[in-house]
Amino acid sequence: MRAFRRELTWLVAALAVACAHAAAPPRRIEAGRFILHKFLQPIGEERYEITSAGDPLTLRTQFEFSDRGTRVPLSATLRARSDLTPLALEIRGRTSRSSAINEIVGPSSAPAPAFTIDGYAPIAVQMLLVRYWQQHGEPARLQTFPRGLVTIERRGHDQIESAGRQVTLTRFAIDGLIWGREWLWLDDAGALVAAITTDAEFDHFEAVREGFETSLRSFVARAAEDGMAVLAGLGARLAPPDCGRLAIVGGRLVDGTGRPPVPDAAVVVEGDRIVAAGPRAGVTIPAGATVVDAHGQTILPGLWDMHAHFEQVEWGPIYLAAGVTSARDCGNELEFITAVRDAVEAGRGLGPRLVLAGIVDGKGPMAIGVDRAQSPTEARALVARYAAAGFAQIKIYESLDPALVPVIAAEAHARGLSVTGHVPRGMDALQAVAAGMDQINHISFIVSLLLPPEARGLRGSARAQAVARVDPESTDARQKLAVLAQRGTVVDPTMALYEIGTLGPAAAREPGLGKLPPALAAVFADAPFPPAAAAERRKSWDQHLAILRALHRAGVRIVAGTDQAVPGHSLHRELELYVQAGFTPMEAIQAATLVPARVMKRERELGTVEPGKRADLIVVDGNPLENIADTRRLRRVIARGRMFDPAPLWQSVGFRP
Repeated sequence: MRAFRRELTWLVAALAVACAHAAAPPRRIEAGRFILHKFLQPIGEERYEITSAGDPLTLRTQFEFSDRGTRVPLSATLRARSDLTPLALEIRGRTSRSSAINEIVGPSSAPAPAFTIDGYAPIAVQMLLVRYWQQHGEPARLQTFPRGLVTIERRGHDQIESAGRQVTLTRFAIDGLIWGREWLWLDDAGALVAAITTDAEFDHFEAVREGFETSLRSFVARAAEDGMAVLAGLGARLAPPDCGRLAIVGGRLVDGTGRPPVPDAAVVVEGDRIVAAGPRAGVTIPAGATVVDAHGQTILPGLWDMHAHFEQVEWGPIYLAAGVTSARDCGNELEFITAVRDAVEAGRGLGPRLVLAGIVDGKGPMAIGVDRAQSPTEARALVARYAAAGFAQIKIYESLDPALVPVIAAEAHARGLSVTGHVPRGMDALQAVAAGMDQINHISFIVSLLLPPEARGLRGSARAQAVARVDPESTDARQKLAVLAQRGTVVDPTMALYEIGTLGPAAAREPGLGKLPPALAAVFADAPFPPAAAAERRKSWDQHLAILRALHRAGVRIVAGTDQAVPGHSLHRELELYVQAGFTPMEAIQAATLVPARVMKRERELGTVEPGKRADLIVVDGNPLENIADTRRLRRVIARGRMFDPAPLWQSVGFRP
């Protein structure tokens, strides 16, 4: 996403140093190959070579993977002194399907020690970063250029089996190079063996040195365990003591049921339960309760994010800071997400209540996810595995053979699980629902349903033009949407994500963009779309809103989810877009409270502010029934009966409150 060039004088200086040593032929001193993975699936490789002509050293690396049919190539050359002090870094290519990088970065102007690196890739540059840190006294914080400060710490030693022998590796954690932590393992010679990180799309990303591939799941498990320890530390630092009894008085109560608001209300919490909620005059405040004055504020149920991907421990504080007290994780690595869920449930960390959907895909260049099924036997076994791990849903992805959809749906339903996901290629949304899918992720699959069959495979400008011609009020469209409503289909449209993808990131639409930590801000620092495409993109976006409006009018149940987008903030944008599409503010609020609880079979405990329900609620300034954007103005978040100030939660992971 970034495209900028540093002053060429830096490169000239580095080349001058190289030329001074041209008389000495370069000597190869190290080489290696990393197998690159996404969600534990091999998707590419990185090859690197380090040569020396005395001083400087030169690292050259070629990094490339394919993600859902898109090639992601990256090349880098790092020149450094023999003590690894950087002279110049040239890095060109892509770091994800949607983010480009094109940099020539010279030496840092900051006092030593400082290192030149930009982002998670290439992995070999991270290896030299750790070596540089070791050779320069292991400072508590290390300046990197152009990014900023990072911390590197030793987290212990792990025994890993390779080629039938046990190898002792040192585990390191790096914080600040990307948003959140990464885990790296190096051997005694300083060779990097594995890296567990996230890519520029926030997805799980792993690199393992050739020869250690069979230990990849062990590396992921160790990283998850270490991440839980970090989460526990955050919890101990930020979680307040249990208030015992808590009373929120004087605020406007919007309980999520659809009933009219109560203007001067009181809500009483004991432990993790709401014991009273209603007009203040009719509620007895227990002796010794902590009393919170909510005059001028609105009390609401805690929010749901129904399309979460909790891929880093840092998401826990983010969700809570945004008022999200429940989230459906819509596809993850089983070992990681169950560890997170269990730690949060046991009170060892910070985060929302998690409901899990296990992803199942097929084979092919567009496939994603850890688990793949190509036969009914494999499909049933995967459903059984997720059910045994306490998952609530199966998420189908696009490369799955359509013939396996009814197999998965039947097995899931027999085990008490529902089925959500993408619509596999080769079928449309109505066929997917007829085959047993209960829910559909993303508005795009509804849009495709309304396109003529010959236009469904179009991409880019051609698709945008086809979408602009869709009439969501036509007889054909109404009939199709009516079928979805009659079958009880649930859709999480992820409108905020599509708005960014269609119109580009803009602080005028999403003020959260101005509050991101630098590593995340860089992800969204995209150049504006060409003016020639602006009108076409606007028409396409307006049609997406019109189709959402038609879905809602048809009676299709809508639940609010973000698919990450702008962490924490995009859920509120999602609700704002629902109101733009014709939802009442109450309906938009219910799309993030009562409706998710109902469709996930948690209505008896969650989704409304009523006696007997779990003590998950939020307090905001203003009145979201008059201005839905007031859901952003969070003053208090109560999760499991514990009250949080959102500001320290934001700050704990590098955001501005």
